[in-house]
Amino acid sequence: MRQMDGYMHGVNLGGWLSQFDKYDHEHFKTFITEEDIKYIKSLGLDHIRVPIDYTVLEEEDGTVKDSGYVYLDNCAKWCKDAGLSMIIDLHKTFGYSFDPLDDTDKTIFFKDESLQKRFYDLWARIADRYKDYSDHVAYELLNEIIFPEISDNWNQIALKALSVIRQYAKNSWVIFGGVRYNAVTSVPMLAMTDDERVAYTFHCYEPFVFTHQGAYWVKNMPSDFRIKYPAKMDEFRENAKALPDELAGSLSKEPYCNIDQFDSRFFEILFTPALETSKERDIPLYCGEYGAIDLADDRSKVNWARDICAVFDKYGIGRAYWNYKEKDYGIINIEDKEIQKELGTIL
Repeated sequence: MRQMDGYMHGVNLGGWLSQFDKYDHEHFKTFITEEDIKYIKSLGLDHIRVPIDYTVLEEEDGTVKDSGYVYLDNCAKWCKDAGLSMIIDLHKTFGYSFDPLDDTDKTIFFKDESLQKRFYDLWARIADRYKDYSDHVAYELLNEIIFPEISDNWNQIALKALSVIRQYAKNSWVIFGGVRYNAVTSVPMLAMTDDERVAYTFHCYEPFVFTHQGAYWVKNMPSDFRIKYPAKMDEFRENAKALPDELAGSLSKEPYCNIDQFDSRFFEILFTPALETSKERDIPLYCGEYGAIDLADDRSKVNWARDICAVFDKYGIGRAYWNYKEKDYGIINIEDKEIQKELGTIL
């Protein structure tokens, strides 16, 4: 299968230009610097994924914020100097946010043409600004579409946005994912295209009870719940008895019911529909987010990353680990520097 050369081993810069505590230029200037880019390169990685919210790039009325683009400008230059590629990931657009802590309507964007026009205009500005960086800057259209019922609407919007970007950036990679928060099982639902510089993306935080153990933002997740990886499925189910049914119940469903132990084979089974779609359409796959929460023990994080990355490597799937710094998943927040380096060799 084809792959995204230059975008095979990466990490996310979440919490910098997206999901920040408040709009603060001091934060934007200091949270990520050129030294961070150099360190990422030293880990042996080849790219970064940069989530960014529309609020950094434009006012609520659509007026352009040139000051916000400076941070992307700097990052693109740092990456070029360091020999890294860069994905600009629009994490939130005017009228749509995936954030479960944001109680706005999650469907209106996909039905409102005026909101979609803002989206196309924003991508036109981004593509025009970075069109000369096609060798190392790619574009991810929108992060984590939620509801399956707007899948067709989203496919039409994605193809339109692709055509807008192609007016400026002829050869840059363009990435888009599907519904259910970019679930790998939604890849077959994505629009077909014969554009040879398009990749399908998905996110993978499975098994969820491991990667989100104790997560404060997960409804009804006990803050003291802990589980190790790997383990036999029976052990997972036994430990998950401490969880409410809406969190533990999935362990009795596909693809979990087809295996007796969590290992690389689990991920191979999970990815099968996406792999088949990728092969049939000759469109590369890219996993834009995968990671284990900082509450998991370090050795379990390494074990989990090794298993999922073995499948990425086997099938030529590019990926970016969540996350480089903070946001409850940060690599550099792991106190053991040897673990940091070990993860870097796996990712």
